[in-house]
Amino acid sequence: MRGRREYKWLAQYYDQFFTFHLPWFEAARNCVLGRILPSVKSACDLACGTGTTAALLAGTGITMYAVDSSSVMCRLTREKAARLGVPLRVRRADMRDFRLPEPVDLILCEFDALNHVPEKADLARVGAAVARSLRPGGYFYFDVNNLLAFEKIWPGTWWMEKPGVALVLHGGFDAERGRGWSRAEWFIQKDDCWKRHHERVEQVAWTETEIRSTLLKAGFDRVRKFDATPFFVGDQGIRPGCRTFYLARRSARAED
Repeated sequence: MRGRREYKWLAQYYDQFFTFHLPWFEAARNCVLGRILPSVKSACDLACGTGTTAALLAGTGITMYAVDSSSVMCRLTREKAARLGVPLRVRRADMRDFRLPEPVDLILCEFDALNHVPEKADLARVGAAVARSLRPGGYFYFDVNNLLAFEKIWPGTWWMEKPGVALVLHGGFDAERGRGWSRAEWFIQKDDCWKRHHERVEQVAWTETEIRSTLLKAGFDRVRKFDATPFFVGDQGIRPGCRTFYLARRSARAED
């Protein structure tokens, strides 16, 4: 995504360190989209990461596009699709101005990807790009970390280790800028040596008012929200108000 440094090591080792939450997100997806998915014929996984959701839905027969700004994420998504034997149309693009060859029935943007938009003003660009890529009556499904999560969960230090690689995350919240931040220190083994790499992750804190206003201006006529707590069973850190799932419908009367 232009405007921020592309994550390299986070992308490369994402599936090793950050798959523990997949059952929670699957529970949310099944609940919120349960009545919608049977009628979905085409969809896009926006900010697809390593393509886990895109591959899963492609396996059900949905025509799937997978879009991400990271070249590493796109490569890993293609490799995953080939390994699983599912058809995926992978495109490298910025979520603020991406385009699809055809309008789709559903766009998903999971795992708080929308918080990674670099600037507050960019949210409107994302809303417009999503609306343009949906057919009238199509749905936009996404989740965000809220201010409470940045204040209560992000500050702290975590150590994670896998064979040949270790990760130290040190995070915090910049109240003045309205951003959560996390400094990632990677220790990667090569032969008998360990090499250290640095990455910094920042996320913008959105308010519900900002999200609803942006979606309504972009042409969405229904916006529903779902607190994440009922889906994240067993996560001791999350509490009501930390994360929200949204489902928005593009107006059926919308004109391109």
